[in-house]
Amino acid sequence: MINLYPLKEFEFPIIAECINPDIFQDKTREDIEKLKIWEGNRQRKLEELFKVKATKTEDQAEETTITIRGDVSKVRKIGAKMTNGEIVIHGDVGMHLGEEMEGGTITVHGNVGGWAGSMMKGGTIEIHGNVGDYLGAPYRGSSRGMRGGKIIVYGNAGNEAGAYMRKGVIKIYGNTGQFAGLRMHNGTIYVQEDCEGRAGACMTGGKIVVGGFLESVLPTFTIESVKKNVKIEENERVEGPFYLFLGDLTENSKGKLYVLKEKNPHLSHYERLL
Repeated sequence: MINLYPLKEFEFPIIAECINPDIFQDKTREDIEKLKIWEGNRQRKLEELFKVKATKTEDQAEETTITIRGDVSKVRKIGAKMTNGEIVIHGDVGMHLGEEMEGGTITVHGNVGGWAGSMMKGGTIEIHGNVGDYLGAPYRGSSRGMRGGKIIVYGNAGNEAGAYMRKGVIKIYGNTGQFAGLRMHNGTIYVQEDCEGRAGACMTGGKIVVGGFLESVLPTFTIESVKKNVKIEENERVEGPFYLFLGDLTENSKGKLYVLKEKNPHLSHYERLL
């Protein structure tokens, strides 16, 4: 196990793609300390910004575990493109956490900046706090969103969660902002609490489940039925009843938007269309 402790309160953005189990694996503490990291426009060694401590266990796992203790809200790209191992962060963390990750797990006991899990392909990210905009979404100009894996957020999420999503599961146990599932192709987004407007805009497939209040459904969706419950994962269903809307019709698609009936009495007028 490798433990990292910030040596100071960071003032400038830090690009830390080297904080990755794939890169740390089979390296000595001294090797890890010499890894390159960017602080603003200056390249530094990891040891200049973090105290590195290696802990040996009797049962040394083949996969590397990295534990970070402290505020790393200015540190970006932790766990980017990781394929195995584990990262545990006790504190807030910056943007692009787990970007394009393919495997392994990241657990954060704190808040996370924007683009967490951006374009991820596999693995699990678990956030015990809030997360910024563009959860699992691609960069501007790209249409290759989340393609696998799972993201669990126990707090709130910002705008455009799951934008351009192609596969995988996003579960948000708090509230989320506007445009959840924007242009999603496949996969599942579950929002346990409230969701702001324009959910599922231009979606071509996939499933969005809203267990709280949704102010309105886009006019390009049509009501299909009322469902008793909805499947989120293989062994997880949430009880309804749920209104089921199909759309976005501007894309000639049949994406599914489920909205809990109990929390949305203002949508009852759709029932006359069934």
